[in-house]
Amino acid sequence: MSKILVTGAAGFIGFHLCQKLLAQGYSVVGLDNLNNYYDVSLKQARLAQIQPKPNFQFHLLDLADRPTIAQLFNEQRFDIVVNLAAQPGVRYSLVNPHAYIDSNLVGFTNILEGCRHSAVNHLVFASSSSVYGANTRLPFSVHDSVDHPISLYAATKKANELMAHTYSHLYGLPVTGLRFFTVYGPWGRPDMALFSFTQAILSGQPIKIFNHGKMRRDFTYIDDIVEGILRLMQSIPQPNTAWSSANPDPGTSQAPYRIYNIGNNQPVELMHLISVLETCLGKTAIRNLLPLQPGDLIETYADVSDLVRDVGFMPSTPIEVGVERFVTWYRNYYNV
Repeated sequence: MSKILVTGAAGFIGFHLCQKLLAQGYSVVGLDNLNNYYDVSLKQARLAQIQPKPNFQFHLLDLADRPTIAQLFNEQRFDIVVNLAAQPGVRYSLVNPHAYIDSNLVGFTNILEGCRHSAVNHLVFASSSSVYGANTRLPFSVHDSVDHPISLYAATKKANELMAHTYSHLYGLPVTGLRFFTVYGPWGRPDMALFSFTQAILSGQPIKIFNHGKMRRDFTYIDDIVEGILRLMQSIPQPNTAWSSANPDPGTSQAPYRIYNIGNNQPVELMHLISVLETCLGKTAIRNLLPLQPGDLIETYADVSDLVRDVGFMPSTPIEVGVERFVTWYRNYYNV
């Protein structure tokens, strides 16, 4: 039975992935530092759903703690590592940049070193659609250059891709980077738009709509994200023998390295999301239209053709279905 390390196990995506892995019979080691970027009680509540499982271990650790992370890799042998722990959020990176360096750069280096020295079979790591930055050609393709990030968060995620490629090239470590597109669903993050909109609408507070609502997002339901991760975990990348240094493809390599988009492939107008949410809540939002925030992308739209070709999967949950499931969870969890 494979042993899998999931970092960020108490986080939104990590929690759902652990649930699915445990249901499929895997032995899972979860790692999280339970920081207070958002409500710690929500992280603890997620953890309480999976911690009693017999094939689950939890370690309260910080990725930036180099000696302890090294000790974990020395004491246990992981077949696959899924690194989902990170300091998230574009806007927060404008006010607390050092948090992103500690978690996303120092912490990721510690994971790479652990994988290298313990001969992990496959490292799968979270990147982000934010790496597309100033790119305007849509849909966003992993085969396009992403050299113009517009937030420090995006820059650290692009750095993760470069660091992972280096380890893949130098040490033959198979690595797969996943660019997630606006993930939402039950047990989601309070700093994300759907969660904060729901909270505000139900309490009669105005919702903040940036760029006067002229934004489109490739909202991707959590179950689709997890299914993509599960399939790619088992698809260990091989060197691309057709890769050319004269015309380098950013999405593949001569090393065992791949980058994939996981997005719904159907961008949704922000105002449409709000309308769907109002219908599900049975309540109208008070709208506060604001200018575009620094670091925000106006539109995201994933080209998922590589995902379909390599693992036969395309995210497909409609926004109407996903939002209704989120609202049902929210009302139950908060007893609203």
